[in-house]
Amino acid sequence: MKSQMMKAAVLYGDEDIRYEDAPMPELRPGEVKVRVRAAGICGSDIPRVFQSGAFYYPIILGHEFSGEIVETCGEVNGLRTGGCVVGAPLVPCMKCGDCQKGNYASCKQYSFFGSKRQGAFCDYVVMPAIHAVPFDRERISFQQAAMFEPATVGLHGLFCGDYQGGGEVAILGGGTIGLFTMQWARIFGAKHITVFDIDDQRLEFLRGYGADYTVNTRRESFMEEALAVTGGAGFDYVFETAGQSATMNIAFQIAAVKSRLCFIGNPHKDVVFPPATWELMNRKEFRLTASWMSYSPPYPGREWSLTAHFLREGQLKITDDLIYKTYPMSQAKEAFLNFKSGPVPGKVLLLNED
Repeated sequence: MKSQMMKAAVLYGDEDIRYEDAPMPELRPGEVKVRVRAAGICGSDIPRVFQSGAFYYPIILGHEFSGEIVETCGEVNGLRTGGCVVGAPLVPCMKCGDCQKGNYASCKQYSFFGSKRQGAFCDYVVMPAIHAVPFDRERISFQQAAMFEPATVGLHGLFCGDYQGGGEVAILGGGTIGLFTMQWARIFGAKHITVFDIDDQRLEFLRGYGADYTVNTRRESFMEEALAVTGGAGFDYVFETAGQSATMNIAFQIAAVKSRLCFIGNPHKDVVFPPATWELMNRKEFRLTASWMSYSPPYPGREWSLTAHFLREGQLKITDDLIYKTYPMSQAKEAFLNFKSGPVPGKVLLLNED
């Protein structure tokens, strides 16, 4: 029997994306087939397209996606045809010691949509029902829902940093993850939130999303400005979201005594701490931890259900000005060209229209 086909944006090599026919994924018991409506280009997709960074070729990228269930098979946890869902992209083995402890992101046998398996830059995705997170289509658009995953990353960082509410909060890095981390800190009751970045325009934008204070770290006086916010005491909670050596060093300097620091950003170069800076951790006795992805038991975790809840209630905001551009899925190659010369000021989405 001839297999069914669908359309997909298939990556064959650097800058070689072809919109073409691809085999329809096969639906098995316990899975749902989702018609992809919106899929976001993540920063991790950029080296896959421009720096030979894919695990294999050809591959369909895309792990930030939303859509509508068009078919189910077997027991699917109450999900129904017509339901709107986002996809949790990590596929842990569920059998190893880390998975048994609920540390799914540490699974050594994991798979991942758009990375180790075919992703969502296509017409249809098939996934286990446990990966399908329902959302309220009447209050949340497909484009908003496609940004669930970065929102969950910010919330997971708060959980890893043992955020208890209240206190002076510092967010180092005003990108997408920083923006969501800031919003979660606000939702969970921060006293004040100060965001650090190198772009005045971006900092002004973040004030519109709830930042109480902003600090441009390119100014010579930025450290004095930062400490003035807390009367010289430092910040009770510090979340580093940029993955830069400079911001990681700043985190040590602005932290208060007995504070909590969480590094969410993922550095791509060596990070060096001078002895005097490292000594600050000893002297201040702050707690330093890190965050990786956005999962907790039961899979995929409260990060995902809380994102659906607070987005539905309007407390978590994903507005149109977070979206830089949208393209039809057929123009995936053109969409990626936005990133050829560097970062873009917002999310780029690929859409499937009827």
